[in-house]
Amino acid sequence: MKFYSECLHLLSLGARENYGMSHLPEAVLKDLKSKKFAPIYFLQGDEPYFIDLISDFLEKNAIPEVERGFNQLVLYGKEAAVSTILSHARKFPMMADKQLVLIKEAQNIPDLGKEDAQKLLLNYLSNPLPSTILVFAYKHKKLDGRSSLKKELEKKAVFVEAEKIKDWKLNDWIGSYFKELGHQIEPKASQLLADSIGNNLEVMTNEVGKMMLNFNEPTRFTVDHISKYIGIHKDYNNFELTKAIGYRDVNKANLIVHYFIQNPKNHPVIPIFSLLYSYFSRIALVHRAGSIAENQLASAIGVNPYGVKEYVIAAKNYKLGKVIDVFGYLKEADLRFKGVDSGNMSEGEILRELVFKVMH
Repeated sequence: MKFYSECLHLLSLGARENYGMSHLPEAVLKDLKSKKFAPIYFLQGDEPYFIDLISDFLEKNAIPEVERGFNQLVLYGKEAAVSTILSHARKFPMMADKQLVLIKEAQNIPDLGKEDAQKLLLNYLSNPLPSTILVFAYKHKKLDGRSSLKKELEKKAVFVEAEKIKDWKLNDWIGSYFKELGHQIEPKASQLLADSIGNNLEVMTNEVGKMMLNFNEPTRFTVDHISKYIGIHKDYNNFELTKAIGYRDVNKANLIVHYFIQNPKNHPVIPIFSLLYSYFSRIALVHRAGSIAENQLASAIGVNPYGVKEYVIAAKNYKLGKVIDVFGYLKEADLRFKGVDSGNMSEGEILRELVFKVMH
């Protein structure tokens, strides 16, 4: 069960007893762990990790194992029309108190966007069967916020907006995630994970989970652990590249770029472009913020206080005019990667030229 506590580290809002609003994932999980089940759940958004977390919990815990054969049904959206789903939802459980009807990949329900099907669902929302737990796992998409269906789901169902973790919150999320697992992680190691994997929580938790198989006792994880067990080079990684660029350490930046070029599968250029754009966007915000305390600056530019000094130094090394030029270099590199005026340059050559222009 500890696996399902891993998202309780998000914003600490209490579980909401009433509908009429979007619910945060951790509030929903808190209710589920207390055996508080609602008749309808609609889980949507661009972060599948939270959708899977909730739907997996329901699949494994809502119905006792001995009752699942007759009272638990898992359907996939592309194979189920709304009328079929509701036909199952209106059935009474067999020799049990509850039944679960779980629709995975609900974004693929063929007629969900059609008026007739939405009327059927709206009708069910007005009078759901109390003995049914109906769950829609609607991934990577969102219902039209202006639609009657979305508004009624917010009023009459447990409606979850599963949002991506913001980049500036990712370090805190990682630290809390390790704490929930009974471990700790050093800030630099957390930063390395954040910059190398990004806010894809599914990939993040999978990689961390594989590493955790090697540790039975509470551990404080360092950069060396991340390098050894996850395979992120402790010296040649995205975090060290941006730091070298920020500090104008040309030699180190060139060594890292050379390593990336030799290992292109592990270091595709598009995520690097995105990271550099975010990095220099924060440098621009430092210039805009002016002279304020470092703790205030960390909040203003959206970074962990641990890393704010790096951006202060980078802002001294890159005046605002140069930062604006860098955005132009990034746009040019992106177009070249897409074949516009590339002159048959390889990905590595595009990256090498970009870093040269940024630092000179």
